[in-house]
Amino acid sequence: MQLRPAPLEDWLRDNYFTAEIDISSSGVQPYSMSDVRSLTGLTHDELDRLVFDDGYSLGTPAVRAEIAKRWGGGDPDKVMTTSGSGEAISLVLMSLLRPGDEVVVVQPGYHLLIELAVGLGCTVRTWHLDVDRDWQPSIDEGLELITERTRAVIVNFPQNPTGVSITEEDLLRLVDRARQVGAYLLWDAAFAELTYETDPLPDVSTVYERGIGFGTFSKVFGLAGLRFGWCLAPPEVLRDCVRIRDYTTLHVAPLIELVALRVLQHAEAFIEPRHQQARTNREILRRWARANEGLVSLALPTGGVAAFPRLEGVSDVDAFCDRLFKEQGVLVIPGSCFGAPQHIRLGFGGQADQLVEGLDRLATALTAATSR
Repeated sequence: MQLRPAPLEDWLRDNYFTAEIDISSSGVQPYSMSDVRSLTGLTHDELDRLVFDDGYSLGTPAVRAEIAKRWGGGDPDKVMTTSGSGEAISLVLMSLLRPGDEVVVVQPGYHLLIELAVGLGCTVRTWHLDVDRDWQPSIDEGLELITERTRAVIVNFPQNPTGVSITEEDLLRLVDRARQVGAYLLWDAAFAELTYETDPLPDVSTVYERGIGFGTFSKVFGLAGLRFGWCLAPPEVLRDCVRIRDYTTLHVAPLIELVALRVLQHAEAFIEPRHQQARTNREILRRWARANEGLVSLALPTGGVAAFPRLEGVSDVDAFCDRLFKEQGVLVIPGSCFGAPQHIRLGFGGQADQLVEGLDRLATALTAATSR
């Protein structure tokens, strides 16, 4: 398998840790260990009693049961816990796909959902989101890409980096088309719990026998550093994932699963405060974009905490983002990392004061760049 570089990770690898103001992230403000203990009641005694033994290949039964109860229709046999959703996605793709398989992907999109299929030798058909439609997906175009040769359809709605989503009716149309041809429908649901105008979509595994849903603590839960994720998939797919995992990570660490269990048991205590914070920040972003209409054009996200504005009058957005970081201390992601070079990914899930300051500095830099 030959993998091309991941420009997003190359951009973040060093800059992420040295930025004065980070408004690049697609996740919410992270919680501390003190927060976790306070919100869950996890005690030092519980931590001290933990034995660092090997773990279950599919995950601790209690953790799998909690995931199944919240997202999987109550069936723990469909659940596998992983080191972030990235491991889950990688294991499923490696277990399902072979060279020459036809795969439908969404662009612009997160590199793992596209490039791993390319590296596996698949024939990739791209469902392009149109900036002239404010990135809103055309379900008819997506359906037309699914053929009798399609092995898998890979999507993430609400979407990273654009923040757009689809309706439950459109989800079911995708399911019906996938079922017609026997394709798997893989759904990265990292932002599923964070929507603004509609209820969250159901996990695809609950509405389609070949639907596979992926979840993570890295976005809505504010626990990216915990590296905890999961997938909901048919048991036979999970068996194939375990065969691959036997050569790599084996299982999730017992300490991670202990903390994850407590977080899952108190999920709303983590999600709701960050959801309210995101609503406030989204309004800040909306007002900022309106006040700077000559500098940016923005389709307001309907889910998640990532926006994908176009920079007006900036000929080289990559160079602009580099100057913004070096001269203003502000980190954003150039849209070239997602195949849209006139745009930037702008995160609004952090502290409101940092967002306001970062947006002010961004506007100042844009004004200077367009007046030259």
